[in-house]
Amino acid sequence: MARIAVTDGMSKDAVALLEKSGHEVVLEFINEKDLLAGALKDFDAIVVRSATKISRDILSNSGSRLKVIGRAGVGVDNIDITAAAELNIPVVNAPRASTQSVIELTIGHLLSSLRHIPRADRSMRLGKWEKKAMKGTELFGKDLGLIGFGRIAQGVGSVAQLLGMKVHTYDPYLPAKVAKTQNTTLHKNIDTLFQNCTHISIHCNFTEETHHLVNSERMALMPGKSRDGIPCGNHIVNCARGGIIDEVALLDALNSGQISSAALDVFEQEPVSAGNQLILHENFHGTPHIGAATLEAQARVGKDIAKAIMKVLSGNTADTTVNSHLLK
Repeated sequence: MARIAVTDGMSKDAVALLEKSGHEVVLEFINEKDLLAGALKDFDAIVVRSATKISRDILSNSGSRLKVIGRAGVGVDNIDITAAAELNIPVVNAPRASTQSVIELTIGHLLSSLRHIPRADRSMRLGKWEKKAMKGTELFGKDLGLIGFGRIAQGVGSVAQLLGMKVHTYDPYLPAKVAKTQNTTLHKNIDTLFQNCTHISIHCNFTEETHHLVNSERMALMPGKSRDGIPCGNHIVNCARGGIIDEVALLDALNSGQISSAALDVFEQEPVSAGNQLILHENFHGTPHIGAATLEAQARVGKDIAKAIMKVLSGNTADTTVNSHLLK
């Protein structure tokens, strides 16, 4: 029997799955101070979401009992996977569980931006009826640029094509044949993606390479007018990871009108402070990192990570191990 710490919550079905297999599950948030003090010394596994950070120092103070770290979600930027590998600790995630939920949120943000849904709602709550000021544009006939072309981006691209959009992507790790099968234009240079697209959606991981990948210079390349001649403006959506967009540059671009709308589910600093000028901008709307926050996704992510944890604890290798290439 293993003892498993679940610090940021887990679905009841997933907890039941672990307990049915004979494991003890401790559902309790452990703060950073206690983690640094060695709170994990009494656990064989830990499951986190984005709230709990697993640093090198925390791992160094966790003794030798810890056998696996589970990230109930996709991104693992809150876990030092290199430090874990040095201690021969696999880090597993659940990359497929939230795919559909993030696809739908991305499309929802795109549609909300173009039809001024959040802005119109705010206006009506103030007793206004600004019908003439809410003239929007269609997705049909527009060029959508996807930065990164994994499962979520491919799903967004499929929906976008059904809505009549032409889909482009930039992904330096993507085989050309994959883009071809998806009827997508693959750009070798990210700048040409911005030059050809009035709509951009971000779907890459946050790394040193992608930090502020979307900056003032690239936003300035966006054409503001679609192939059909409609002055549709330029629009950006990010439901991937904070820090990929330079938020100061984005605010400047919104103020100048170069960017017509921006919709973010993820931010450089979370939670976002109430006085953040970006979220107060009239042409911005956001959500508090809820890409995976659906009942369906949470049920899937819990079961997926529970199965991966159990596989490692039984002495096998989980196919969702993100640091397998670094393990001893």
